[in-house]
Amino acid sequence: VIKEIATVLSENPTVNIKVIGHTSSDGNDAANLELSKQRATAVKEMLAKEFNISAERITTEGKGETMPIADNKTKEGIAMNRRVEFIKA
Repeated sequence: VIKEIATVLSENPTVNIKVIGHTSSDGNDAANLELSKQRATAVKEMLAKEFNISAERITTEGKGETMPIADNKTKEGIAMNRRVEFIKA
């Protein structure tokens, strides 16, 4: 998915994105918020370093466990909640 995003960004040099990190509800709120920020930053760094996308075109945000898309009581749900989203900025 990251490679596909990099391709779109390379082909559309005026498009900027926001990378939003999310976590499951495992752990405490503060730790999850920090982890989600780190997750988003890691994706930004990968796009910049490995795919030569200007870091100035990418903003990041962490949401922690505040926006689950699945049930945090199942392994599948937990895995789905540990994610990043890409939003056109």
